[in-house]
Amino acid sequence: MAAQYRRHPLFPAYAFPIAAVSDKVDVKGSAPPTGVDLYARFALAGAVCCSITHGALTPVDVVKTRIQLEPEVYNKGMVTAFRQITAKEGAGALLTGFGPTAVGYAIQGAFKFGGYEFWKKKAIDYLGVEKARENRQAIYLGASAIAEFFADVALCPLEATRIRLVSQPDFANGLAGGFARIAREEGLRGFYSGFGPILFKQVPYTMAKFAVYEVAFEKAVQLTGKPKSELTPGTQSALNLGSGLIAGFAAAIISQPADTLLSKINKTKGLPGESVTSRLIKMSGELGVKGLFTGLGARLVMIGTLTAGQFAIYGDIKRVLGATGGVEIAKVTSVS
Repeated sequence: MAAQYRRHPLFPAYAFPIAAVSDKVDVKGSAPPTGVDLYARFALAGAVCCSITHGALTPVDVVKTRIQLEPEVYNKGMVTAFRQITAKEGAGALLTGFGPTAVGYAIQGAFKFGGYEFWKKKAIDYLGVEKARENRQAIYLGASAIAEFFADVALCPLEATRIRLVSQPDFANGLAGGFARIAREEGLRGFYSGFGPILFKQVPYTMAKFAVYEVAFEKAVQLTGKPKSELTPGTQSALNLGSGLIAGFAAAIISQPADTLLSKINKTKGLPGESVTSRLIKMSGELGVKGLFTGLGARLVMIGTLTAGQFAIYGDIKRVLGATGGVEIAKVTSVS
């Protein structure tokens, strides 16, 4: 059966499909990629979607980080913080950390999306399709958690560099300079001092991101009262993007405290002999609940937007690469 490509409502001139992560598309007359070839394509699609979305939202991330690190200065909301930064440092300051953001999240996206597809398939193979369908939420959570752990090992050095550049504009003149200075002055510990908080932030974030997205898409299709195969291309695109937005909001709220701690712990060096755990406990006590959720508004905007964009772009890139095959375990049926 020939694939039915869906036109994105924002780009009507192009027949780009917007597909859910678990969509199964069969391209007539072509042998689908398998094994390492298939997962390399998933990884490339994940790298592209994460690099584009995180890179494009670098100005929002700069503002969010400044609000977290200097709440006494940037305390009048996101828009005012934008104006304060540009007035004091120029518009170029909003692109501080673009290099490590684009590179770091390309690497992380490859591990995250490629790993998610890999571990999800492993779970389905182990349980069988029917049992996997009955336990699909657990599979979404487990596969995303494992994938994110390995993604964070790769991301952490670049995230530490990004935060140092944003919090200390005179620290270095870019990715290469900042990375080299941390390596020279602090060694491996300087890159991984934030590994604990980045795990606390990114693992719950990614678990919520994939699990909420999959469930939201499934429920949204059910609410239309039609099987997914009968939905119009525009409707499917809207549901896909909307599900990504919902997933982004949920993921942002769940991971906000750890995101604040990550920004704080990477801003300065720890005291001699002070462990990462003791620093986190100390910072949490000083900040309190309100302080841990500082900058949530900016982060909701950022994470909601980039998550919706990621799932849209990911589906498009997979289609271009021919990596659209998959086992469907979502129960996407109409509501009676």
